[in-house]
Amino acid sequence: MKKIEAIIRPQKITDTIKGLKTIGITGFTVSQVVGRGKQKDTKGVYRGKNYHVTLHPKIKLEIVLSDHMVDRTINTIISTAQTGEDGDGKIYVYPILEAYNIRTGEPDITIDDLSVKEGE
Repeated sequence: MKKIEAIIRPQKITDTIKGLKTIGITGFTVSQVVGRGKQKDTKGVYRGKNYHVTLHPKIKLEIVLSDHMVDRTINTIISTAQTGEDGDGKIYVYPILEAYNIRTGEPDITIDDLSVKEGE
């Protein structure tokens, strides 16, 4: 199992979720975050005072899935979230060693687990 964390522009979340649903990804977590990368500072005016925005609003999308879905999921996120400008975001992939169902307290069985058992 793998965990994908994608940091994307807020205006791209709807398209990204639609793309993920088309490849069968329906379970994920979405968080509003702020961050800093290569994207330039912006200027704003609030109540007549100028200010610099150094942290930009972003969306963090977290998905845990089977290894065989990782490449397809990454390609979908890139194709739906990419604008070609600085600030489009990043994708990180982490290994997941274990997962548990909180309601039952039992370990979750994944497709990866089933394929290992079938090959024994």
